[in-house]
Amino acid sequence: MILITGATGTIGREVVRQLVERGAPIRAMTRDPARAAALGREVELVRGDFDDPGSLRAALRGVEALFLLSAPGPSISAHDVATVDAAQESGVKKLVKLSAFGADLRSRVGDWHRAGEHAVRTSGLAWTLLRPVGFASNVLQWAAAIRAGGAVPIWTGDGRQGIIDPGDVAAVAVAALTSDRHDGRIYTLTGPELLNAHDQVAILEGALGRSIETTDVPPDRVRDQMLAAGAARELADAVFEGVSFLREGRAATLSDDVEAVLGRKPRRFEAWARENLAAFGGASGAA
Repeated sequence: MILITGATGTIGREVVRQLVERGAPIRAMTRDPARAAALGREVELVRGDFDDPGSLRAALRGVEALFLLSAPGPSISAHDVATVDAAQESGVKKLVKLSAFGADLRSRVGDWHRAGEHAVRTSGLAWTLLRPVGFASNVLQWAAAIRAGGAVPIWTGDGRQGIIDPGDVAAVAVAALTSDRHDGRIYTLTGPELLNAHDQVAILEGALGRSIETTDVPPDRVRDQMLAAGAARELADAVFEGVSFLREGRAATLSDDVEAVLGRKPRRFEAWARENLAAFGGASGAA
């Protein structure tokens, strides 16, 4: 049995889908099983809460492998450590944690993930750490503006990163969950090309066949907007650090890890964009 946490999110949902295709026995942990029914009848749903150790142990009963994906925010450390503790007590044999690019650096997001990574590596279980860069799907936050003909807010300036298809992140996770070849490995997951937000807009323009306006939003304004919308100060400060990190070009890294694991090149952003074009007001199709 494989337990998936974060099973209704972008990555978790794709991990579930790919494991279902393999015929693997899957259990999805969620605070509200009724909302996770769309995952399909093949998936066993279990109620669980990272803040409730008893529910974690119950969710992990009979589980051999665990995909650990904690919700973004300052609670990541506590949630990861609690889940690793419960996994040890429950006899779990393998643990794959979705971390983040730069988790080894001094930053708020790095600090959030560092305690969890340490707990995983010292757990005595077989483990794999995944450190992806920005997901292709992050541009869905532009979708409403693009459909309405409005301007897309550019938070990250000209900073480039190896944008990755969420499906590739999930595929690496599935490989690590179902094979011993990836035990004890830390994978940096990137796409095949360095892109900045303007490059992504240009690709969407080409796919849609029309121009898209953009407006630059500097990091301090991003933080102010988040605080005005009610975001917690620590989260807003973390986003400020993250977009500054990207603007400075510090995420301009490409890795061969996806190809090493999957035996193929990672998918390009354009392929993801064309498959998801309906979200932006176009006609989706395979690229």
